[in-house]
Amino acid sequence: MEVYSEKQQITATLKALRAENKTIGLVPTMGALHEGHLQLVKTALLENDNVVVSIFVNPTQFDNKEDLEKYPRTFENDMALLKDISETRILIYAPTVEDMYEGDLKSQKFDFDGLEFEMEGKFRAGHFDGVGTIVKRFFEIIQPNNAYFGEKDFQQLAIIKKMVEKHDIPVNIVPCAIFRETSGLAMSSRNVRLKPEYQKAAPFIYETLTTAKIKFGTESANDVTQWVEKQFSSQKLLKLEYFIIADSETLKTVENKVKSKKYRAFIAVYADDIRLIDNIALN
Repeated sequence: MEVYSEKQQITATLKALRAENKTIGLVPTMGALHEGHLQLVKTALLENDNVVVSIFVNPTQFDNKEDLEKYPRTFENDMALLKDISETRILIYAPTVEDMYEGDLKSQKFDFDGLEFEMEGKFRAGHFDGVGTIVKRFFEIIQPNNAYFGEKDFQQLAIIKKMVEKHDIPVNIVPCAIFRETSGLAMSSRNVRLKPEYQKAAPFIYETLTTAKIKFGTESANDVTQWVEKQFSSQKLLKLEYFIIADSETLKTVENKVKSKKYRAFIAVYADDIRLIDNIALN
């Protein structure tokens, strides 16, 4: 398995593969790989000749310095997990901060047509500029045919689609379903940091989402939101940051349901100092 830390190295290899008419898939990650990441890689391998898995903890998308410092870094284990999937068709790109930012560690400013100001954008200043900057950079370096993103970060997925559209980037964005633990908790690299009592409490997030979906069939968005807030008010270990029912396309909070539109529920919860997000399609 080839591991690249410099863009000149990987671009030369990818140029040779493209000369052989090989298709390239990209799975961008920040490492600390779990089964959700591996499902993305497996899907990408089914649809492409070769797959680049990027492993890069991007400083500019963290609004909390402590969260950046605590983010798990497990490169040797990540490499072993990927090797078990394929030793020949996966390329790992693990660049340095210098290689990605070339000495200018700041985000590009983006206009995502307002998507960036909803939900996560209200709580994480500058986050999506950081995401857009690094993903655009990967697209420029890798030039993939297809790029794979999980729906757990649904807002991020929508923003990347918008960036591709507005900047006319020739890549196909492939959404992949949320991969969950047996308890229903959405898989996340942060889950490994949960203390035992919080691991036991966290599945309540998805349980609440599934019930909210049922309620949304007969109740108003406002009534469902109030119900969810009430459920979390009695939770001792979980602190609700937000629960929002939004239009799946615009991500704007719903006031009145319209039959022809698709809706999604989004949630962010603190389990101790660990922030967990999840979402579910409502119709």
